[in-house]
Amino acid sequence: MASKLAPYLSYADAPTAIAWLEAIGFIVVVRQDGSGGTVTHSELRMDEVVVMIASDDSAYVVAPLVGRSTGAGVYVVVGDVDRVYAAAVNAGGVSVFPPEDTEWGTMRARVLDPGGREWSFGTYEPGVGL
Repeated sequence: MASKLAPYLSYADAPTAIAWLEAIGFIVVVRQDGSGGTVTHSELRMDEVVVMIASDDSAYVVAPLVGRSTGAGVYVVVGDVDRVYAAAVNAGGVSVFPPEDTEWGTMRARVLDPGGREWSFGTYEPGVGL
């Protein structure tokens, strides 16, 4: 079996995070709800990208934005950066920087999701090289 990466993130308001991800093109594959509106586990997919989302089980602190980054985030390779960025902002994300061309010939954009976590969308495919 080939290795794959599936980040897992927890949110104070996991249902809102899931709705935001659906608005930018993710599809819920699995969702297990707990009591009081919590999400004990969910899996969302966009093409070959999978992310797992759950409700916080402690009072976690999300890193603040410093300049153009929180220092950690999720990068998703997409074909249409403009479309995904617009959907992300229209669904309640906060723009960090709009779609821009990079010096290495690709395009990228960055937003904070409704939980304050950093998501970048770009045409550069990591692991393939420039």
